[in-house]
Amino acid sequence: MSANGLVTHGQAVYKQHCAACHGANLEGQKNWKSRNADGKLPAPPHDETGHTWHHADELLFGIIKYGLVPPYGPKNYKTDMPALGSVLNDQDIRAIIAYIKSRWTEETRKIQAEINGDGIKRLNQ
Repeated sequence: MSANGLVTHGQAVYKQHCAACHGANLEGQKNWKSRNADGKLPAPPHDETGHTWHHADELLFGIIKYGLVPPYGPKNYKTDMPALGSVLNDQDIRAIIAYIKSRWTEETRKIQAEINGDGIKRLNQ
């Protein structure tokens, strides 16, 4: 699949599986930095106002596929983030990440690419 095709596919998959919580425009839920009464944090934004770009693609892939469980999140972390590996294949997950990144500025993508290091090579193998 071409890079543009991956982004287009990612947009469709994001809309179906992610937008309800993370927002149609990647804006996340209100007060995403403050825990709800149930102790869970609201879904964070995936745009540049959030922290998604602070993480390597390999970690983002693991969170989407397996959920926020070790090694992708803290032990016993309370979250509504589901593990989507049973409903999405690896290409779908890579496409979601490509779509999210396509919405960032070039500068943000450059910083996140430095964070990626060799992780992106392993992810794409």
